Formats: sequence, C-alpha cells, structure tokens
Amino acid sequence: MSVERVAAYIDGFNLYHGLMEAKLGSSRWLDLRAMCSNLLKPHQQLVSVRYFTTRVRNDPEKQARQGTYIDALLAHGGVEIDFGHFLSKPAQCKQCGKRWQRSEEKKTDVNIAVRLLDDAYDDLFDVAIVISGDSDLAPPIESVQRRHPAKTVVVAFPPKRRSAELRRAARVALPIGDGVIRRSRLPDSIFKANGHKLQAPQGWLPI
Repeated sequence: MSVERVAAYIDGFNLYHGLMEAKLGSSRWLDLRAMCSNLLKPHQQLVSVRYFTTRVRNDPEKQARQGTYIDALLAHGGVEIDFGHFLSKPAQCKQCGKRWQRSEEKKTDVNIAVRLLDDAYDDLFDVAIVISGDSDLAPPIESVQRRHPAKTVVVAFPPKRRSAELRRAARVALPIGDGVIRRSRLPDSIFKANGHKLQAPQGWLPI
C-alpha cells in the first residue's frame, strides 16, 4: 500500500473549548503534532499541521497564558500557525437594557476553508484531517470532496464537539478520544532559540 500524505487543520478555539467542557483543562499543554500523529493509520505520513487561532485581547492573564503556549508550539516546531482576529460588536441585555461591547472571533473558519481548498488544488495532501465541530466548515469540505474525489477529508471531532453537517460532508468522521489528548503532551520545559525557558501555565499539566 502506498504512503498517504496527511495534512491537518486545527480549529484552535473549538478544540480549546472542547477540552474545557470535557474537563481536560489539565491537558491544555497539548502537542498538536503528536495529537495528529496519533490519529494516523500505519500507511499514512503527516506532512503538515496548521493551527488556526486568534490572539486573546483585553485580558492580560489569558493573553500571557496563550502567548506562552503559542511560543512553545513554535519553539517545539512542526506546526504552522494562522491568526484570525476579534471583532467588537455592541450587545444589549434584553432584561435590564445594559449595553456592552462583545468580542467575536472572526476569520478562523474562513482561514481554514481557504487553506484547505488551496492545499487540495496544489495537491499537497492525499488525506486532510479537519479538527473541528464547526458546521460552517461543511461547504469547503464538500467542495474538496466534489472537486478532488481521489482525496479524502476526515473530520476529527474534539471532545464534546459534534456536527451532523460535518459528518455528512466528510468522507470519514471520528471523535478524538480523551486518551489521545492525554498522550499528546509537550515537554514540560521548552527552550526558545534565544535560550528563554517556557513552561506550562499553572493548571495546564496533570498534577
């Protein structure tokens, strides 16, 4: 059997909130490349891992924790990161009338869709693994399967994340089990090129 090239596309916030809902917060120091490798079949080879996220703002503590994790992923290597952005929108309480600005994550699903379609067109994979439970990704997955019938799109649902639309759109759909998450762990200490030591934020590793 010939080796299949596998590219992974990770919806960062969908994965993060799935971990938290599944009470896997102590596994947030997650080695994304290892996690994707743990989903492969013996005849498959991981050729790229793309992580799609947005930098947190207006919360210095969350910004610092996320910044440490992003720096650790980049220092550890093997993952490319695409950034979206937050858009502020006015919101109002229907009961008390109070108004505030609500931040909504934008561009992540669009970025994943564009990369998935571009990479399929450029023949950079035989199998694509989309790690998300966001039904907005169903149309680009359907497009890849329709335009490139020799390629396979697999949807891997993060913990506590499911989508009937994605299940129908993809050739294969499967859950990412808790065991895969717990086995896929970054080293406790990671060093940047300048020698700076990075360690997991408090609560991101099992006690």
